[in-house]
Amino acid sequence: MSRVSSASVPAAAKPAAASTRILSVDIFRGLTILVMVFVNDAAEVKGLPWWTHHMPEGVNGMTYVDMVFSAFLFIVGISMPLAFQRRLAMGASRLGLFKHIAVRSLSLVIIGYFLANLQRLEPHLTGIGERTWDLLAFAGILLAWSVYPKSGARRRLYAILKGSGYVLLLVLAIIFRRHTGDGGTAWLDLGYPEILGLIGFAYFSAGVIYFLLPKTLVWAAGAFVALNLMNVASKLGALRPLAHARLYYWPLGDGALASIVMGGVVFSLILLDDAFAASLKKKLYWSAGFAAILLAAGLASLPLGVSKNHATPTWCLFSEASSVVILAGLYYLVDIRRFTAWAGFVKPAGSNTLLTYLLPWICLSVPLLSDISAGGLSGSYGVFRAFVFTAFILALSAVLTKWRVRMQL
Repeated sequence: MSRVSSASVPAAAKPAAASTRILSVDIFRGLTILVMVFVNDAAEVKGLPWWTHHMPEGVNGMTYVDMVFSAFLFIVGISMPLAFQRRLAMGASRLGLFKHIAVRSLSLVIIGYFLANLQRLEPHLTGIGERTWDLLAFAGILLAWSVYPKSGARRRLYAILKGSGYVLLLVLAIIFRRHTGDGGTAWLDLGYPEILGLIGFAYFSAGVIYFLLPKTLVWAAGAFVALNLMNVASKLGALRPLAHARLYYWPLGDGALASIVMGGVVFSLILLDDAFAASLKKKLYWSAGFAAILLAAGLASLPLGVSKNHATPTWCLFSEASSVVILAGLYYLVDIRRFTAWAGFVKPAGSNTLLTYLLPWICLSVPLLSDISAGGLSGSYGVFRAFVFTAFILALSAVLTKWRVRMQL
């Protein structure tokens, strides 16, 4: 078998520089969105095998469904060194870089808390219908975080639209009221921030750590090990106060979610940064080695259990290992061999991720569109309908992206 190195790959087949988009990352992100939409819709289908759902609370184990969230976290880490390099190359200061981390994290958390409180509003206490509040919340989110042209005669109009989105969300938050379990009333529930909020807190924690450290693989790997040890210590009961603190007080939590993001940072420096491994052969060897280390560490952590809900070390490490293998394969297939035609259907979702993530939520809030969902169905027909709903969301994302409707934090 002939040896393959970056030097032997034709110039047209070399991966893009760090200042441009890495296609394999976009495609991996798009595939993750695809699986997320499908499994969320199929979750409401009755009569399916156990492995098509999240592992129930209290059961030791994990399914492929349990790895979707961790894949998002891993992608956040993969993109972090690339984003830092890009912003610094554009002349951003360290203060500006930190501001970017904070603003992006806060945006994710705000959107997450709004999503977590959908369908929880009490109309009699608020003076507005539940569906109306939900749709107005989506309108505010779309207005606030849409990408508008930065030049042209309509710049003032775009600034007004963006500002009106923030104002709308503020008003909706102020008037929100809900019933509590004990018969009382309360404001927005800030306990669980939904997946986007969890990603926001993990991104902030890992982002600040990476921001403060020298941008080398050794330091990133050290932080990754430290966060995993923190997670182990937490599961052994040594960090109870920190592990149970509210995330808006202590975004790092027990270190589990931030460790997955930092795992993505480590792999990004292995696969996408030539400073450590310049040749393709070294990149793939180190990728395989990293996956093996993650798998071995996950096996060693089995006595602490396997649970997505509790973010056990084994769940984190096994999920990261799977992401490493998948992304390394995509990197070789897409960025090296330039075999991209097959992935056209997920590219818009991968490059316009936030909008695509929100589309199922929006569709399920609109009566006619919610009928496409598989909710309440059973068996193979329910699975078929979940596929149809997923295809509809990806097609809608592609159309909106083509129409230049994009969202960015």
